[in-house]
Parts: sequence; structure tokens; C-alpha cells
Amino acid sequence: MARVGNSIIKGIEVEEVIKLLNKAYADEWLAYYQYYIEEKVVKGIMKDAAIAELQEHAADELRHADMVAQRILQLGGTPLLNPKKWFTHTNCGYEEPKDFDVLAILEDAIKGEQCAIKTYSEIIEITRNKDIVTYDIVSQILADEVEHEEDLVALQEDISEFITQIRAKD
Repeated sequence: MARVGNSIIKGIEVEEVIKLLNKAYADEWLAYYQYYIEEKVVKGIMKDAAIAELQEHAADELRHADMVAQRILQLGGTPLLNPKKWFTHTNCGYEEPKDFDVLAILEDAIKGEQCAIKTYSEIIEITRNKDIVTYDIVSQILADEVEHEEDLVALQEDISEFITQIRAKD
């Protein structure tokens, strides 16, 4: 544990930061798997564009899990070691895809990103002016999550518009 590094944390207990980060860590692993499995099962028009987006986001979620794990370790904590604990510590949960249609898959992914945005916004508020390192890491992740939501919404709108145009021609 970085004693001097941890000494810069003021107004919040290190254990509380570790707890918040472990919940985010669980979210990132579940988000990674959500994207991974969705890109395998997605069906429908323009699915290749959705697959590319889902693959990119899966890689980002895995990178986020690593960033969060590294911070937990810096703080002297241990990232959740058993995947079963991801389900009991998650903020956002995991919902297995039931409808493989591209628009349904994108809707599920958008909901996940919106939960991540809410979660990381809360962590930012808690760590602001108290733990600058965690604040900085979480800010970087939050920026990615906002971009993910924008990308998914834009793709969903493009596909919906394309479907509308096809139906108008019939």
C-alpha cells in the first residue's frame, strides 16, 4: 500500500473508496461480458455495424476493469477475486439478452451505459476534493461511458431511420 499516496486522501475513508471501486469493478466485468455475448448473438439489419461497436465497447470495459483494479491495489485493497461476487456487488446488474434483434440489443447496451454514467458520476461527487487520483481515473472512465452512450444512441437512430425508409418504400 502506498502510505504517502494514501495520505493525500482527505475527508473519506480509504476503505470506503475501495468498496465503491469494487462495485464499479464488478460492473465493468459484467458490462464486458454483456457486450461480448451481445455481439455474438445479435441479429438483424446492420448487425455488422452493431457488432463492431459492441466489440469496441467490450474492449473498453475490460480496460476500465483493469484501471479500477489497479487503483484498488494502490489503495491497499483487493479487487473482487470471485466472479460470483460480481453479482452481489454490482451497481448496474447483468441482464441476459432475451431478444437478439439489433435494436433490442442496442437498447439494452444503452441502459447499461446510462447506469455506468450514473454510477461514475456518483463516485466523482464522493471523491471530489478528497481523493484526486480516484477522481481522475473515474473521470476518464466516465468520459468513455458518455461517449459509448452517444455512439450507441446514434447507431440505434441510424438503424431505426434505415428501417423506416425501407418500410416507406414498400
